Amino acid sequence: MVHTFQALGVRIAVDVNSGAVHVLDELTFRLLERVEPPMAEHCPLELAAGLPPYSPEDVEEAWQELRALASEGLLFEEDDYIDRDKAAGMQQQALVKALCLHVSHDCNLRCQYCFASTGDFGTGRRMTMDAETARKAIDFVVEKSGHRRNIEVDFFGGEPLMAMDTVRQTVEYARSIEDAKGKRFRFTITTNGVLLDDENIDYINREMSNAVLSLDGRPEVNDELRPTVNGKGSYQVVLPKFQKLVAGRGDKDYYLRGTFTRLHPDFAEDVKHIASLGFKHVSVEPVVGKESDPYALREEDLPALEAEYEKLAAYLRDHPETNFFHFNVDLSQGPCVIKRLRGCGAGCEYVAVTPDGDIYPCHQFVGQEDYKLGSLHDGSFDQALSSRFAALNIYTRPACRDCWARFYCSGGCSASNLLVNGDIAVPHTVGCALERKRLECAIALRAISSGLAG
Repeated sequence: MVHTFQALGVRIAVDVNSGAVHVLDELTFRLLERVEPPMAEHCPLELAAGLPPYSPEDVEEAWQELRALASEGLLFEEDDYIDRDKAAGMQQQALVKALCLHVSHDCNLRCQYCFASTGDFGTGRRMTMDAETARKAIDFVVEKSGHRRNIEVDFFGGEPLMAMDTVRQTVEYARSIEDAKGKRFRFTITTNGVLLDDENIDYINREMSNAVLSLDGRPEVNDELRPTVNGKGSYQVVLPKFQKLVAGRGDKDYYLRGTFTRLHPDFAEDVKHIASLGFKHVSVEPVVGKESDPYALREEDLPALEAEYEKLAAYLRDHPETNFFHFNVDLSQGPCVIKRLRGCGAGCEYVAVTPDGDIYPCHQFVGQEDYKLGSLHDGSFDQALSSRFAALNIYTRPACRDCWARFYCSGGCSASNLLVNGDIAVPHTVGCALERKRLECAIALRAISSGLAG
């Protein structure tokens, strides 16, 4: 399978199975669009027809270039994963290596698109996690991580700063057992910033390897969908706090993380705005919602949204100092085969724990009893359900098998699939289309920045 496209004035071919990316001139690009393997020794006359103003010699030269790529395994490669035992019989019992710790099921914002129902995850119960439950969660991930040394823990909510005492005690406990257990913890916190003060900022910058800071972009966009409990805008409340936190962050990771909806589809302007405030690391992502939700993205929105990604890519081409999360792509396909085929590992490599100790496949499944994996308090863990998630991959999702982007997106988000289609194995088509467009822009940007398109 070969995917050809044009973006940012560059003609590109992606050989899906080998992962090779080729920047092509017009003739080679047009010729490749007509080719089907196996390639004859010389270009067939019928393929050369209709390619003026190129001479037969030019066409033959381009043909031989394509044949050379094919002979080197960089074009028209077969999918050699599908028959491998490691792909066909994906490991069913993965080690849990990442934990989303819901230290708070409460929030001081009332975001209209919130998948967590403004903090309580639809339960009607607003609560925070106590330190004992948090310690049990750390013990759980230590046990389930087996021989793995590095463990990721994300403090999440709701709003985790509403349970800052628990956050501190959790970090202290995890650090205290690292040497004895042979583990190293890497902490992240995701916050809306309302409760940030000097003490919290200093603590986060000292203890958290990553900080995800929620801001949707321009003041009018952010404040329409991210109001405070009393209905006022949150932009002016959180922006100076985020700026202070980032100023003291040094070389530690952070992202300004926003959400765009169909109410404000010109999201490139929000990325530009966030970058203009001095933030170098930005992630503005598409909302996921049911079609009945007024903010949800729909198929008729795709042409405008795809054009917006092109607009954003053109901006980032000229502003390489801005790191846009969704345009980060590894052209060498560096992640291991399991990562490329299965993706995030929700439910098997990654789980979420609620304030009352319930275990779910990820933060977006919380509250859905059919997907509850177990409880810290009674020691239960549904290995069959975890294995069901472990078995999800680009070959068990039929819609992914023939998609050119499959090795990059790894099958998409199971929670989004469930929300939109009612089935964790059936991809969200709008999300898939946006993912493919993001990838095209990302690959074009990488080709340009690496000098391949020079």
